[in-house]
Amino acid sequence: MNPSQDTGSGGIPEDRKLYVVDSINDLNKLNLCPAGSQRLFPLEEKIPDIATNSGNGNHSLFLVGLIIMLIVSLALVSFVIFLIVQTGNKMEDVSRRLAAEGKDIDDLKKINSIIVKRLNQLDSEQS
Repeated sequence: MNPSQDTGSGGIPEDRKLYVVDSINDLNKLNLCPAGSQRLFPLEEKIPDIATNSGNGNHSLFLVGLIIMLIVSLALVSFVIFLIVQTGNKMEDVSRRLAAEGKDIDDLKKINSIIVKRLNQLDSEQS
């Protein structure tokens, strides 16, 4: 092989290189020989077993990735639901406190008005 041809193959595995060379040879034979004298092989016979198994590996890897994504999504949704429930509980506590403080403020206003009335009565009695 020429060095110029080898630089183009970069990171191609050895099986793939052989498949490409075999395919190029088949094309050359088709162009040089008469149509009936050349036997053509189906594509499945030319692909090595490793390539077909890697396809199944990619499929199973995709399924594993999909299952992991679903589990992570379920965990995130559960966490969000937990946060919503916790926030609801905290809001109920805050609203109860505000209602209680509102009652206390109303009571303080009543007491203040009673004190002001009593002071006004005392002031009018002294005058």
